[in-house]
Amino acid sequence: MTSEIRLNQSAHGLKPNCLPFGEVLAQSFAVIAPTTVPASNIGLIVALSGNGTWLSFLIGMVGLVLVSININQFASRSASPGSLYSYIVKGLGPTAGVICGWSLVLAYLFTGMSVLCGFANFSSHLIGHLGIHPSTITLLALGAGIAWYAAYRDIQLSAMAMLWMEGASLALIAVLGIIIWAHKGFALDMSQFTLQGVTPGSVATGLVLVMFGFSGFESATSLGDEAKNPLRTIPRAVLGSTTLAGLFFISMTYIEVLGFSGTGVSITTTEEPLGFLSQQAGVGFLGTLVAFSALFSFFACVLGSINPAARVFFTMARHGLFPSSLGTSHSSNRTPHIAVTMCSLIVFLVPASMSLFHVKLFESMGYLGAICSYGFLTVYILISIAAPVYLYRIKKLRLHHVLFSVLAVGFMMIPVLGSVGIPGSKLFPVPEAPYDAFPYLFLMYLIVTCGWFVIQRSHSPEIVRSMERGIEEIHAKFTKPSSVVVPSSVKDEP
Repeated sequence: MTSEIRLNQSAHGLKPNCLPFGEVLAQSFAVIAPTTVPASNIGLIVALSGNGTWLSFLIGMVGLVLVSININQFASRSASPGSLYSYIVKGLGPTAGVICGWSLVLAYLFTGMSVLCGFANFSSHLIGHLGIHPSTITLLALGAGIAWYAAYRDIQLSAMAMLWMEGASLALIAVLGIIIWAHKGFALDMSQFTLQGVTPGSVATGLVLVMFGFSGFESATSLGDEAKNPLRTIPRAVLGSTTLAGLFFISMTYIEVLGFSGTGVSITTTEEPLGFLSQQAGVGFLGTLVAFSALFSFFACVLGSINPAARVFFTMARHGLFPSSLGTSHSSNRTPHIAVTMCSLIVFLVPASMSLFHVKLFESMGYLGAICSYGFLTVYILISIAAPVYLYRIKKLRLHHVLFSVLAVGFMMIPVLGSVGIPGSKLFPVPEAPYDAFPYLFLMYLIVTCGWFVIQRSHSPEIVRSMERGIEEIHAKFTKPSSVVVPSSVKDEP
């Protein structure tokens, strides 16, 4: 069968060759959590970009498609649980790989913390209507505990849960979107098409939040051992999740902005825009269903964040960067159970501690979400630089590869500048406190973690050799004719 890649992927102890394309795609969709944007966050972006919000999403999608192309230069040639950490070690060396690994760990864990706060906040409101008022700690523990069980028990259980929760949520919102548009007579909103009142600065500023909304699309790369035919399914999931999420965001943005026109209510101040629009269209029950589906989407994102974070820890531990226990897999479940347990505890303990200090869930969600974005942006820039370097080393580099790299890095610099700010700039103003301190906290985090690696390397130089050897062994599985059968369409993919 030349249409399938046959590999001995049991070396890591994870469950091999068990996830089809749909479940691999669900992993990326779960971390993107596209349901949450039209259901709750769209007003924040419209407040910045106005009638140009759809354009901000379009530009963001194009930028991340370019990043996806760079990721797929690696994903179409090798796969491992180490996600982009493994790829960047291969392209730029161990030090850059460690920066990537620690950035990924922070990005996934803080994403999980942020959406766990969203889960607790959203569920508190929904359950409150029934007269039940559980404590914040209880709701946080419930969300983290169920996610831990699914991730600990079986990757297929995790993937199926994410697939059904996100799939049902997206389908429900799509149906509601069509009904809302039909209620408006399928009108064409010329104020959006002509970008009425929109400036380049407003589109660029909105792009900052848009890029954060897409974050996590690459998380399917952490399923390298568990995906079926990984050199085909993972690249398709990475590129497909970006494109499909982008088209969904653009369509729902257009419909929701149109839906609010003439109502006398501003979308920028409405916490549940789809709930309001469903009432306007006479289908309020669908708005209630969307609220519940958004709750499930928050949970799917918690689960979707724990899975890749645990696998990055798992791979780095096997390279000697963390205690070896984190690099072990469960004998029967075939999951990185110790890493999963540790990640689940961290995801619970941080927001729980913030709650004890009386930080509101909504505020915690914003703070933790802002911090996670720096990890993702660092990784996206590194992978876009690593791709042409790697292609040059294997003598596959072409001019368009360099162009994709340069454009991707250029696109990523827009949200970087938007997050950090430029003193005195009206286009990229310095964020208000405490957000202005977050970039420097992230920088300190990288200095400490990478400094620890330097100390490790000075005391145990074999760590670098272990990392390089581990990556080469992974790569060799996909290049040796005796262990892999790859169709020419994959092998020759540019």
